[in-house]
Amino acid sequence: MRKIKNPWLKKEGYNCFGCAPDNPIGLHMEFFEEEDAVLSFWCPQDHYQGWVGTLHGGIISTLIDETAGWVITRKLQTAGVTAQLHVNFCKPVSSSDPQLSIRAWITERKRNFITIKVIVKNAKEETCAEGEAVYFAMNEEKAREMGFTECELENEEMFSF
Repeated sequence: MRKIKNPWLKKEGYNCFGCAPDNPIGLHMEFFEEEDAVLSFWCPQDHYQGWVGTLHGGIISTLIDETAGWVITRKLQTAGVTAQLHVNFCKPVSSSDPQLSIRAWITERKRNFITIKVIVKNAKEETCAEGEAVYFAMNEEKAREMGFTECELENEEMFSF
């Protein structure tokens, strides 16, 4: 597993709720590549809860959507936008769970529409949510207009979690 470099870090105005490291209220997600998948590991906190002690469904949906977006960024080397997002909540997620793992991969491609499967698991490796995102992948010209040039891996160092 190798860490993915965030290609947006030097982009003026970059303040993504999901992945900007300096967004004071954001999720500060980081991403890794493992074979055909993109992964993120994220630690819930009480200020992201919906019901007492339970992670808000909107936050879970954001974790799914953001990870799917990084599949587009890394695997297709372009920018994209969410066209559809479907989430099935399988098991409540504790807002004190030590770590969630989010894994996403491409399942279908029709022209610029990319279908991505996403699974969220808790620290016990129980599936808590499953998502399917359809992204519209930008052509190279539009991606460059948005400031995208490339998405690389940080180095050759392997991570294990």
